[in-house]
Amino acid sequence: MNGQLKILSFFTSAATKRPASSDASENQKTPPKRQRNDENQSPSKTASTEDSPVSLSPEQQKRMEKNKLQALAKLHEKKLNGLLVGFGPSWFKALEPEFSKPYFIELSKFVESERRKGTVYPPPEDVFTFTRACDIKDVEVIILGQDPYHGPNQAHEFSVKTHLKNMYQELSRDIDGFQIPGHGYLLGWAEQGVLLLNACLTVRAHEANSHKDKGWEKFTDAIISWFNKNCSGIVFILWGSYAQKKGAFIDKKRHHILKGVHPSPLSALRGFFGCGHFSKCNELLKADGKKTIDWSHLP
Repeated sequence: MNGQLKILSFFTSAATKRPASSDASENQKTPPKRQRNDENQSPSKTASTEDSPVSLSPEQQKRMEKNKLQALAKLHEKKLNGLLVGFGPSWFKALEPEFSKPYFIELSKFVESERRKGTVYPPPEDVFTFTRACDIKDVEVIILGQDPYHGPNQAHEFSVKTHLKNMYQELSRDIDGFQIPGHGYLLGWAEQGVLLLNACLTVRAHEANSHKDKGWEKFTDAIISWFNKNCSGIVFILWGSYAQKKGAFIDKKRHHILKGVHPSPLSALRGFFGCGHFSKCNELLKADGKKTIDWSHLP
């Protein structure tokens, strides 16, 4: 093995010993070699041999951190059966402890199995679109839903089409100048810090609530809990009894909560129309000195 001393080196030579006085006189005549080198070596030369830390700009440090998190997310993606496709770096850093928990590992196996057997919405690359829309620390509004769309080409739409239609109708009444768009693509809100969070993030095609009680609820609870503990002044919009139950643990002293009936066709006429939650949300943000949401920005 390299660098290992041979056993013979542990024994002294059989050479004739010199008198102690002879050793002393020789040491007086010839200074130790190391001492000679130390005397001849300049301070500047010594300093140059030492490693000095490289100074990085804040932007470089941020980029390095982002690359590191992306690499870790890729590693987890493989371990978790491809469930974490395209997971945003800042969200990954905040939620990483969840990914090694037994419930999440079982959830990843379940979703993979479901995709092998048939069509699951949204497609893998769209499950966590909200984590790429904005940094987790830039979220200012959270609207809780229950289940994603279970039809094709609806990955970015919130709840079901009739619910979204009623939301648009209330927006046109509540927000001056709001024009109802011809689509349900809400990325324009997400990029401003509006998190549209369903309790379950995947669903079997044409079967509402088919991925209920498989682990998604625990994960989305963890997301809400992170915001509840690490942020302040978040406006939580809870429509319907399901959302209100899910958000029951939110700290009302740290955050704002707007409650109302669900925008479904069955309940919209019982109080959703006229609730004014979109303008009230902006009033709360403005009072906290935060930027308001441009609800009309839906390109």
